[in-house]
Amino acid sequence: MQENVNVKEIAKVFGKLGIIGFGGPAAHIAMMRDEVVIKRKWMNEQHFLDLLGATNLIPGPNSTEMAIHIGYDKGGWKGLLTAGLCFILPAVFITGIFAYLYNLYGQLPEVQPFIYGIKPAIIAIILAAIYPLAKQSVKSINLSLIGIAVLLAAVFGVNEIYLMFGAGLLAFGLYKIQSKQKNDTLQSIVPLTFLQITQTTFWTATNTKLFWTFLKIGSILYGSGYVLFAFLDTELVATGLLTRQQLMDAIAVGQFTPGPVFSSVTFIGFQINGLSGAIISTIAIFLPSFVFVALLNPLMKMLRNSKGLSAFLDAVNVASVAIIIAVCYEMGKETITDWRTILITVVSAIIVFNFKKINSAYVVLGGSFLGYILRII
Repeated sequence: MQENVNVKEIAKVFGKLGIIGFGGPAAHIAMMRDEVVIKRKWMNEQHFLDLLGATNLIPGPNSTEMAIHIGYDKGGWKGLLTAGLCFILPAVFITGIFAYLYNLYGQLPEVQPFIYGIKPAIIAIILAAIYPLAKQSVKSINLSLIGIAVLLAAVFGVNEIYLMFGAGLLAFGLYKIQSKQKNDTLQSIVPLTFLQITQTTFWTATNTKLFWTFLKIGSILYGSGYVLFAFLDTELVATGLLTRQQLMDAIAVGQFTPGPVFSSVTFIGFQINGLSGAIISTIAIFLPSFVFVALLNPLMKMLRNSKGLSAFLDAVNVASVAIIIAVCYEMGKETITDWRTILITVVSAIIVFNFKKINSAYVVLGGSFLGYILRII
């Protein structure tokens, strides 16, 4: 396991993931595990699980925060910024191009034939990654029961943050009962984010509203990127800054571009106030993630060194895995709808489970190509 990693290597890994990372947070995390645990051995399964659990305890886009955590862990502050920016910026640039073309022509390009085969392939990639993580996270009967309970609750739509903290607190309580020790105390962590904004010509009234709107959302939003759109409907559509059609088109852009779903904010900012609106909105939505990870990452060793807090983290890890399985189940219901998507899923699963060294990018591209061919047959 490598202690420190060259910043250029961090940039290479997360730049690639930012370009090929289709399928949402669960798929991104599966690809990250493939790169940093299996291929490059930057960390072991347990530490990867701990970072995954940590990302679920703070607001913001999970896969982006996972990238930032890994970067900070392997390269300090330089690694934190490099991993985060390299993972985010490819999606932002691609989304920015779509935003410009949409603004110019009033409609999105037709890419559905190429997307058709990507999602079934992504499901196979997630399953291949989550299987060893599940084996690593289930360390006791109590944890297996917590994992099953969280999985069932997630399938029935219980909010993710309740499941995360509920699982952790339950495991912490069980530990206290079993050990009858009162040495460990669960300290509250209050993230503080302060940012002084200097008024310049760049800060028009519209841009200022965009900045504070997206900074607030990035600071309080738990759950998947799709919860973001519910916030945006209230904050922007209801106030008249954005039309509902523009919001729906932003959701569509998030579906067929790689990287974090939050990059859809770039598209929205561009529609509201051009290039400056896109830049301001993008910075604001992602800024809290960098701050939260910088505050939380140094505490990870302390959490592991405390038996009670370690039990809390173990349960959060199990809950994280269970929620990813639930997400995969929901993706499967929406995606695997005919013999073509079944075929793509099966072929992709055979490849990822039997040829572990193959790059997940090839599986994604192969799924896209096979989906396109099958659609025209």
